[in-house]
Amino acid sequence: MFEITKDFRFEAAHTLNRTIETESSRRIHGHSYRATITLRGTPGASGMIMDFGILNTHIATLRDILDHRFLDEVPNLGPATLENLAAFIWRTLHPACPGLARVAVFRDSEGESCTYEG
Repeated sequence: MFEITKDFRFEAAHTLNRTIETESSRRIHGHSYRATITLRGTPGASGMIMDFGILNTHIATLRDILDHRFLDEVPNLGPATLENLAAFIWRTLHPACPGLARVAVFRDSEGESCTYEG
């Protein structure tokens, strides 16, 4: 069994309704995100699990939905937590990437991440 991994970055703003750090969280604020997409499988006739060119096309479509956006307005995302972002990325990519094994979303500047394995 093999795994391939591709990272992509996006910048986005959001608000959060929290019980701690409420003032700064409720104001519109932004983060720099990094997401890692991992596909698992056995290489096919091409010798690849998935051609990175094809994967890049799917990621570009997803990135357009998230990059430089107000995440509160992204349909079907919910509150823009790391957990919801990871699950949203999974749901968006999974139909086109059946070998999808794992999605991780990072806020590197904060040292925080979330991994989702649908």
